[in-house]
Amino acid sequence: MSKSVSEFGYKQELKRSLTLRDLIVYGMIFMVPIAPFGIYGYVADGSKGMVALAYLIGMAGMIFTALSYAQMSKAFPIAGSVYSYAQRGIHPVVGFFAGWAVLLDYILVPSLLYIVSANALGSLLPAVPAWIWLVLFIVINSVINVLGVEFTAKANMIILAFELIVLFLFIIIGIVAINKGIGSGFSAKPLYDESHFSFSLVMGAVSLAVLSFLGFDGISTLAEETKGGKDTVGKAAVWSLLLVGVLFIVQTWIASLIMPDYSKFKSLDTAFYEVAELAGGVWLKNLCIIATAISWGLANALAAQAAISRILYSMGRDRNLPKVLAKVHPKFQTPYFSTILVGVISIIIGLAFMGKTSALTSLVNFGALSAFLLLHVSVIYHFIIRKKSTRYFAHLVLPAVGFLVIGYVVYSLDAASITLGIGWLVIGVLYFLFLRGRNKDVTFEETM
Repeated sequence: MSKSVSEFGYKQELKRSLTLRDLIVYGMIFMVPIAPFGIYGYVADGSKGMVALAYLIGMAGMIFTALSYAQMSKAFPIAGSVYSYAQRGIHPVVGFFAGWAVLLDYILVPSLLYIVSANALGSLLPAVPAWIWLVLFIVINSVINVLGVEFTAKANMIILAFELIVLFLFIIIGIVAINKGIGSGFSAKPLYDESHFSFSLVMGAVSLAVLSFLGFDGISTLAEETKGGKDTVGKAAVWSLLLVGVLFIVQTWIASLIMPDYSKFKSLDTAFYEVAELAGGVWLKNLCIIATAISWGLANALAAQAAISRILYSMGRDRNLPKVLAKVHPKFQTPYFSTILVGVISIIIGLAFMGKTSALTSLVNFGALSAFLLLHVSVIYHFIIRKKSTRYFAHLVLPAVGFLVIGYVVYSLDAASITLGIGWLVIGVLYFLFLRGRNKDVTFEETM
């Protein structure tokens, strides 16, 4: 695998130490097995109680994207995710804009995670200002990421185990509560309720649920730190998505049965915690809040910071961003400058958007989904048009379906998301023209 990097004109600088298991854990951590805890109320309200169905459709849609990542990660086993795939699979100019789009997702999502975690802890300890938690989480994660992916992987294992323990506690206590008569009993309504079902309604909720799945794609950013075959990254993406998807469906199904009337939530922000309190009491509610704070603010943000620092490293290495972003720590073999920069940006954005999480969420969604569209196009162009592949199902049908699914989700986004996202792309065009005007040493010549 080390030869693969040199084949693309790069030097192996990052330390290879991650196994398939490490990557699956990383993907699960990035998606957060208990992610529905934080946005359950909004998905329940948008789907008219069919939360499990929204997550099932979301998982099915994301599977096509995971399969496209699997194809491209085998063809181009280098860091950079969709930036590298569009760059190598279509053209460097397309790669630049794919990287610019995914930057909107990755560089902002840590701030979003820190805000959610800080606000959750703020509800438990109101005497401590939320911004203190935000800064504390950022400093801890920056130090862990600089120390190396092996240290990050060990931290991920511990936090993932804690998340799963809390989740299984909720599932067991929830099932017991339903058996005791809490809620409306066991039924299939969270998956399909004929009285409220409509395709457009559910797809609107899916656009929210998809936010929980964002992160499996981050596995591809660690391609140059992975040991094993070229298909390791692809396998990890698919398996982590399936495992987390099943957990999402199970927990939201049980939550919907415990409190079937989604219109009675005191607040959509705390809806899941209300369900937990109804099922197991205040202690379970507080445990779920703490788990959300730790999983979003430490585990998920830790993975997100690692991912974006690798994309900045890759784009800096290609001179599409300042070269200093490609600096690697001599001892820990990590892109430390990019990691620290992401920490600084997260503090600035986090403080600026403390009370504006909806706007931040809109930008994150647009960036990720736009990048996914270019990923599917990359698979079709590289394999079918350029390589003349005859594997039409894998290289044409699956990515085409994935493109249509993601396209529909983008179409379902609110106007604010699209407006803000287009504004970011306009800035990207201006920066692209600036690079061209300065005649910088950037990789805008086509690369195979």
